[in-house]
Amino acid sequence: MRLWTVHPKYLDPPGLVALWRESLLALKVLRGKTTGYRNHPQLYRFRAARRPISYLAAYLEGVLAESIRRGYQFDAMKVPGAIHRGARLAENSGQLEFEWQHLLAKLANRNKLLYLKLRDVKTPEPHPLFRIVRGDVRSWEKTRHSS
Repeated sequence: MRLWTVHPKYLDPPGLVALWRESLLALKVLRGKTTGYRNHPQLYRFRAARRPISYLAAYLEGVLAESIRRGYQFDAMKVPGAIHRGARLAENSGQLEFEWQHLLAKLANRNKLLYLKLRDVKTPEPHPLFRIVRGDVRSWEKTRHSS
């Protein structure tokens, strides 16, 4: 599961579909509707929020907006109505940069044309839910240097 900090506009088609599905899975986890993934690190920042489901709904709304822009047919009824409109979660610049490099590596293998288009982006936009603040990669992130 990866709930990207980077804006969904940077994802290739398989990446955007996967993000939608993984975000819906995250919603099920936060609602207690699944036994798996309950302790998944990608959920930490949502669980730390005052209203986790509302913030995840706002995240889903951002993914849905990108899908609509691309002409996809994602089911908007799956986004909960209790969206924290205008919600912003702080996320570290190091986390955004780590994920950007991770995405570029994926695209270099999976979608060379998109990789070539994006590789020179110096500062990617974050998902609309996130407000970027100075900081390192999050401790919950699985990096090569994680123990």
